[in-house]
Amino acid sequence: MVTAEFAVALPAVVLLLAFLLAGGAAGITQLRLEEAATAGARASARGETGGAVEGIVRRLAGDGVSSSVTDDAGWLTVTASARVGGAVGSLIPWTLTASASARAESAGSGAGAESVGSGAGTP
Repeated sequence: MVTAEFAVALPAVVLLLAFLLAGGAAGITQLRLEEAATAGARASARGETGGAVEGIVRRLAGDGVSSSVTDDAGWLTVTASARVGGAVGSLIPWTLTASASARAESAGSGAGAESVGSGAGTP
């Protein structure tokens, strides 16, 4: 009798574990994207080239990330996006996005850049 109950409950437990692992992978990916976008925005505000900013974003978020830099009236915004990895992440097409902005530093000022970051995931 216990064997029959175990056979009925086992698929539900395995499915729950798979969803928990997918959620964990999505959370880790989102945190990596937010950190990469923030570091990219800081580097861009310091005057780094687009290639250098992309290298920083790739180093922090992984090779599967795509990034872009936009300039809007002195505010430089770096947006990074990537698909969720992991065993279950490849089955579900989740693409997560994070962006961060920083004011471009002027050549004469010694002030640091203000940085504002935000992230949003779209399942």
